[in-house]
Amino acid sequence: MEVEITTENFETYKNGELPLVVDLWATWCGPCKMIAPIVSELAKEYDGKIVVGKCDVEEHNDVAIEFGVRNIPTILFFKGGELVDKFVGAAQKSVLDEKFKALL
Repeated sequence: MEVEITTENFETYKNGELPLVVDLWATWCGPCKMIAPIVSELAKEYDGKIVVGKCDVEEHNDVAIEFGVRNIPTILFFKGGELVDKFVGAAQKSVLDEKFKALL
C-alpha cells in the first residue's frame, strides 16, 4: 500500500520504525507515469516491511528541495531516518527491487 507524502507528514514517515521509499513525481511527468505501476507493485510486495510513499512535487516541493532533487522521477530511500540511496529516472522493476531489498 502506498501513502501520500506531504510536507506535513514527511518527518513522521521518515523517522518511523520501517524504512521509507519516497517516489517524487508530478502529474505531467511521462517517466513518472511509466514507473508508477512498478512502484505500486513493489509497495504491495513489501507491505509491512517498507513504507512506500508518493510525493507530488507540484503540491509538496519542500521534500524535493530539502534533498536537492532537480529531476523527476526521483526515488529516495530512507533507513533509520537517514537518506541511504537515491535513484533518478525510470527503471525496470528488477532494478528497483534490488534497491528495496537493500533497505531490509
